[in-house]
Amino acid sequence: MKRILMLLVIAFAAITLVSCNKNDYEYIEGRVNIVATTTMLGDLSKELGGDYVNVKTLMNVGVDPHNYEPRPSDSTALKKADLVVVSGLHLEAKMGEVLENLPNDKVIVVGNSIPTDKLLKDENNATDPHFWFDISLWKLAANALSTKLIAVDNTNKEAYKTRLETYLYELDVLEQYVFDRVSSLEESKRKLVTAHDAFQYFANAYGFEVHAIQGISTESEASAKDIQDLANLVKNLNVKAVFIESSIPEATIRSVIDAAKALGHTVTVGGELFSDSLGDSASAAETYIKTIRKNIDTIVNALK
Repeated sequence: MKRILMLLVIAFAAITLVSCNKNDYEYIEGRVNIVATTTMLGDLSKELGGDYVNVKTLMNVGVDPHNYEPRPSDSTALKKADLVVVSGLHLEAKMGEVLENLPNDKVIVVGNSIPTDKLLKDENNATDPHFWFDISLWKLAANALSTKLIAVDNTNKEAYKTRLETYLYELDVLEQYVFDRVSSLEESKRKLVTAHDAFQYFANAYGFEVHAIQGISTESEASAKDIQDLANLVKNLNVKAVFIESSIPEATIRSVIDAAKALGHTVTVGGELFSDSLGDSASAAETYIKTIRKNIDTIVNALK
């Protein structure tokens, strides 16, 4: 019996060790080792770098970057990386100190590639960081990251240029798909209600009216008044469907539905949108392109 118990302990320890090692940062010689903060940037790095890069994404699928606090293992990865890709514009709000301590030459803040006249502000004059929902702005981010990759690894310059051209073409196709889907929806029905204010760039680019419970950051809690005000608006605008977000708890949207019901207005959940995180393979939204397609299909199908 003791021998069996000892074997079980050894087996458990081995499994634990493998599990821990699996989570460790692996630096691969001969590649550009990239650490990206968000799932969107991790995907962009892989698209532009291909086999020439090794990408680690700090935030897992479904994680809210506004509230993400760096782990000790993140610091190790960030220090070892050849290139750190950050969204910026206060999206990674709680990572500021960790990121500021990194050498400037190994960090690219892709949000800085967006012209200031293209950046949106909220009612408090805070910059909205969700620029990726305007595909034309995501193209600018792709160009900026590709330029940085070439600066880091000029040997593979032509390969990076080719991958950028291919990706920009795919984004052109995606953008046309979004415009086509939106055009199939009557203008009077283009009203998008979500948990937090992540879709203003989407609204600005594709002709929607957007309303949300929380502001551009989820750091602040939604109040009872916020919920009631949105319920009144939903009723007044005759909105039939509202949307949950994969990285935001459903409770606030459910509260709006209940509040609208108390006002005599029935509204349903139109589906789940991916806002501050991509999806996974099970959701068929594991890349930026798949996520945008999934979002627009969900929105148009629900609001029609």
